[in-house]
Amino acid sequence: MASPLPVEILLGIYLGLLVGIIPALVSWGLAFTFKYFAGVTIPSFGVAVLAIALAGVNGGLLAFADKSITSAPNAERVVTAILVVTMASMYAHAKGDQMGAELPRRLSLDKLREKTLSSDVVEFVGGRGEVRVRVVGEVADMEGYPPLSEELRAEIRGEEFTFPADLRIAEIEERFEERLTKTFDLGDAAVAIDERGRASVVAAPPFSGLSKRIDDGDHAVSVDALLPTGLARGDELTVITPDAQARGTVLSARSNEASAPDVDQTGGLDAEGAVGDGEEEDLPAAPVRAPTTDGGEGRLTVGVTRTDAQPLLRASEAKVVVESRGTRREYELVSLLRRADQRFRRLTVAAGGALAGASLGDAAVRDTYGVAVLAVRNGGDWQIAPGDETTLAAGDELYAVGSRDALDGFAEAVA
Repeated sequence: MASPLPVEILLGIYLGLLVGIIPALVSWGLAFTFKYFAGVTIPSFGVAVLAIALAGVNGGLLAFADKSITSAPNAERVVTAILVVTMASMYAHAKGDQMGAELPRRLSLDKLREKTLSSDVVEFVGGRGEVRVRVVGEVADMEGYPPLSEELRAEIRGEEFTFPADLRIAEIEERFEERLTKTFDLGDAAVAIDERGRASVVAAPPFSGLSKRIDDGDHAVSVDALLPTGLARGDELTVITPDAQARGTVLSARSNEASAPDVDQTGGLDAEGAVGDGEEEDLPAAPVRAPTTDGGEGRLTVGVTRTDAQPLLRASEAKVVVESRGTRREYELVSLLRRADQRFRRLTVAAGGALAGASLGDAAVRDTYGVAVLAVRNGGDWQIAPGDETTLAAGDELYAVGSRDALDGFAEAVA
């Protein structure tokens, strides 16, 4: 005797779930494989027929036309099971097709480094998160360059820098390489950072001295002069001689006093501020800026044009006038953005992304993502404040400003 209809339907659902697991997995696997490797979406109807056939119900959908099935005492149960297997297989097919389309075709370290560092290494200083990245292990020699000296290797191994916690690992690696190169005047450096903030470094020693710091077309000339207090490498100044005035950039300077530091050196006190013999009282704080001169008579090396170099070479002594670089308004802007809980980020438009091939007006960037695009570069110069008609293409770079969450969402769309 047949059971009541509600009971038969419940039993059919149970039977469909029980026998539909394997067909659903097969449907997902087929959809994912075809989409990922061939970019083809197989028909969901064909997958459903295959799934029902795998479930062993009289050859699949033909069971609906089979009198022995539809007229059987448990027909409701069997038909319900067929429907459940069909829906499960079609759902698995849709998910497999979606995953095959979205999964990156090639997994690489670049993709992995789009992540940020682990939250366990974030330190909160002044209300914002920072991460301290340190060098671990041996500093390796870069292939094709002379080996590092043991002294330089030890200095690099003891180095650590602090970065904003919201930076991605790839961005931190770039900044770490830049700081290492500038701090130790390295010929080249490559850095790999894990999620715990530990940096592995491969470095090349300085392969040139003074010439590496001279701009193209400039000449380095050394003169004796009365040096002002606080002169640092990179300062812009005017050197005055009896014959001419020459504008240039400080490459190195040393006061004659033995206690005065040489601004050609990038170091200062060591990271601990130690002076030896275990003494810890009244130690000066470690410097947070480039070393500077203490003033007085000394020797100055300045980078000038070829025309200005001749008068300096003839002069036995010169006067030095340091020029103001003015107020760095860009730092003030960054501070104002952070106070307003806004950030800016540099992004690259990826092929296949939502913005590739679309104009800023059609994409409605401000309304859709809550960010503003400040500048766009398409292989050439930067276009500041681009208009709505500006069309983005794969490989274009752009600067966007907005809240951190809005920038994260916009970055996903761009990528």
